Order: sequence, then structure tokens, then C-alpha cells
Amino acid sequence: MPRPRVHIRLPTNLHARLCEEAGKPGASKAKIVEAALSSWFDPEARQSLEDRLLVRLDRFDERQSGIERDVAFTFEVLTQYILYWLARTEPLPDGERDAAQALGQRRFDHFIDQVARKLADVPQR
Repeated sequence: MPRPRVHIRLPTNLHARLCEEAGKPGASKAKIVEAALSSWFDPEARQSLEDRLLVRLDRFDERQSGIERDVAFTFEVLTQYILYWLARTEPLPDGERDAAQALGQRRFDHFIDQVARKLADVPQR
């Protein structure tokens, strides 16, 4: 079944651009007009670039807000834990302070090593 023909009148400048683009390899006037009409009738293609970017930025903003909320929650939990730990820990007698500080330094170094190993496994963005 033959395809229907359409005859249209174009302004001179548009006709010149159409002929210029149709002269490129793999292009034809029919393909260019068909692609233009397809994008005209496609609602998503008609949506401006700005509108599409605004939708994506809104989604990004929602995700960012969630991340900020989670970080604030984590920070508050850590703060409450430290406050509780400091309030409940008895001061050490002078004779035990040096040994406790040495033990604390070893535990801290071990903790930092574990954190460094975990961070090394995290993929870089």
C-alpha cells in the first residue's frame, strides 16, 4: 500500500535549511519531515528541555532532603550516645589513668584501622 503524499508550502528559509540537511548522507526530506511530525505529536518530545530538567532537579532535591534527614538523625544518635557515655563513665583514679589511656589509644587505633578498611572497600563515585 503506497504511503500518502502531503503537499505543503514552506517559508524560503525553512526550505533552504531542509534542502541543506537532506543533502547529508542518510538523510532525506521525507525522513526529516516525518521525524519532525513524530516529535510534534509526541507529548514528551514537546515538553521543553527546561521542564524535563526541572522534574529531574525536583527528584534530586527530594533525594538530597532524605540524605540530609538521615545524616541529621545519625548525628543526633551519635551525640546522644557520647553524652550518655560521658555522663555514665566514672573518672579513673590517678594510678590507673596511664594504663587506661594506653588501652584507649590501642582501641582507637584499631577502630580507625577498621574504618579505613571499610572505606577502602566503598566504590569511588
